Amino acid sequence: MFNYTIKYTAENSYENPVFESYWQFMVTPEKNATQELTSSTFAVSGDCPIEKSINGYNFETTRIHTKKPFNTIKFEAVFKLTKSKVDPIKVNPEFTIAEEYEAISTLDFKVDYEAYLNTTELTTLPKGECDTCIFNFETSKSVLDNVKQLNAWVYNNITFNAEEAATETPLTEVLEKKHGASSDFVHLFCALSRLNKIPARYVSGYLHQGDGFFGDSEMSAWAEVFVPNLGWVGFDPANNILADHNHVKVAHGRDYNDCAPLKQVLFAYGKKVSNHKVEVTYEQ
Repeated sequence: MFNYTIKYTAENSYENPVFESYWQFMVTPEKNATQELTSSTFAVSGDCPIEKSINGYNFETTRIHTKKPFNTIKFEAVFKLTKSKVDPIKVNPEFTIAEEYEAISTLDFKVDYEAYLNTTELTTLPKGECDTCIFNFETSKSVLDNVKQLNAWVYNNITFNAEEAATETPLTEVLEKKHGASSDFVHLFCALSRLNKIPARYVSGYLHQGDGFFGDSEMSAWAEVFVPNLGWVGFDPANNILADHNHVKVAHGRDYNDCAPLKQVLFAYGKKVSNHKVEVTYEQ
């Protein structure tokens, strides 16, 4: 068992006063089978009410509406949670490879997981892309083994760039540059998984990087795929590993836009300076 403390801070300064603004944060860790949130605090500078709600994917959002002019606004959230080790994957040997591919070809399966089988703007592969840029599953291998190979394929074909700031880069550009942030790895991974008829969803969360993993300076991203006979399994293509106790999940969706940590609407003009920081620590 691991005791996590996560501190999320953001400070925005503006050249001219902001007269009104709307903010929506999705930064609170979810409760699931491997993690339990024990405390949660959220503060904002100024006299601003804080509202909590649950979005369409059943994840907590924090909403703030400022009505008084300001030049600088600060946010701070602190979460404490317990995280257990992720159990090793145990495959039922009685469920054959042929039955796996039969399961994903049924109409019920396609209907149940339609949201994570269809492409989105951020998970659309370039048209007429060369064969070397497409990963095809081998039906002689299990779905799990194919997804593990896909995880390695994305890791080997894209270089992690810690200075990459964009989170909504088209895959055409990602494949041309061959480097990007964790979101780029996940969008490519999801696109290729869906291309091979395996449901994949984008996961937003916190990554403890003390073990030498690659992760973004703010919030990180990884993927979850639905494997017949196993359910949803987490994969981190930026590090070529399965999601484990170092990954603290916040939310999931079809792509980054469904679980963006911050969305905002401002009534202001002029230059802006933003600073965001995340600190993740744990004790075993």
